Amino acid sequence: MVEVVPVVLWGPLVNAAAIICGALLGSVVRLAEKTSQTIMQALALAVLIIGVSMGLQSSNILIPIASLVVGSILGENLDLESRIERFGEKLRAMGGGRVKLGAADFSQGFLTATLVYCVGAMAVVGSLNSGLTGDHQVLYAKSMLDGTTAVLFTASLGLGVAFSAIPVFIYQGAIALLATWIAPFLSELVIQELTATGGMLILGIGLNMLGLTKLRLGNMLPAVLIAALIALLWP
Repeated sequence: MVEVVPVVLWGPLVNAAAIICGALLGSVVRLAEKTSQTIMQALALAVLIIGVSMGLQSSNILIPIASLVVGSILGENLDLESRIERFGEKLRAMGGGRVKLGAADFSQGFLTATLVYCVGAMAVVGSLNSGLTGDHQVLYAKSMLDGTTAVLFTASLGLGVAFSAIPVFIYQGAIALLATWIAPFLSELVIQELTATGGMLILGIGLNMLGLTKLRLGNMLPAVLIAALIALLWP
């Protein structure tokens, strides 16, 4: 019998499924406007703390700074933010107007969930364990956390959160499938700087959620990959 899903992908698959289930549950939650605003502010504060704690993990602040500059240049040239918003607008149109999902709402929910779920040592180490040893316990634990937060994120930020399951599965699945080859390159420094740069973007998400700024974080996304590359080549 042909194996439909490789064993190493069970961890990423369960994680993605937990996000989708949590998002669907959150989409049916109906909150009063004042309650929704208060929850949004509470989540924003939590996101700020997550971003600060991750950002402080850098052992060389020059790497995140350089990564954000180079990544922003790439993202602006690719116009990633607008592409994400257009995707959200297409989803709204496909819903025939019945789905209350604006482009900006989709972008905020999608970016917030994607960064929170993808960036961090737990995602990387859990995926490596899945690929190298077939041990999915770390990703199963992460799935419980992500599924729970997806309920809250979706209730406040919309269904864009559900679509973060796609990059989460691709990101973690790629690491798991290629674990044997990429493990030697994922040194402690690489994971630290990747996490720190992602944390700075998450900090920006928190500021946007509070309405204090309007950072084009979608155009800064390449910074995370640039950080890993710079850390890998750092002498």
